[in-house]
Amino acid sequence: MRFRRPGSRRSGATSLMVALALAGGAALVLKPSGRTLEGRAQVTDGDTIRIGETRIRIKGIDAPELEQRCSRAGRSYACGEMARRVLIDLVAGETVRCRAAGRDRYQRILARCTVDGNDIGTRMVESGWAVSYGRDYDAEEARAQERAVGLWEGEFERPQDWRRENASGG
Repeated sequence: MRFRRPGSRRSGATSLMVALALAGGAALVLKPSGRTLEGRAQVTDGDTIRIGETRIRIKGIDAPELEQRCSRAGRSYACGEMARRVLIDLVAGETVRCRAAGRDRYQRILARCTVDGNDIGTRMVESGWAVSYGRDYDAEEARAQERAVGLWEGEFERPQDWRRENASGG
């Protein structure tokens, strides 16, 4: 004969419901695809912004790291900081709209973002201050390279190669 405590069936059902609710909530937080984020953006670096407390990595582009240096006309310059300033100029005082498409390995939301209907990734890559990452902006990168603008005006190491050699995060 089994001994059953009074109310144990109810607490089991309650526990199950709580677990399911937590799992559902976690799915919304961990898989943000399709979610829209909107607001004023704070710029972290050339490919990362923050809207409120949400960190957003602009999908499909890769900008130099803040510590990264490039050269132009034989002189070294802080190309990572320059990319950050260009992104600041793009979003300053504007409402940024982002459509989430997942998360990166640092748990930032990956998203396509726009300002006044203009794709931020397109603007960063066409101006030469970011490169295409994952082939999303290959045509824009080719145009920037052709016009020798931004990073393409001199010499630089692709950001992912620089990170690998310098063992820093992205």
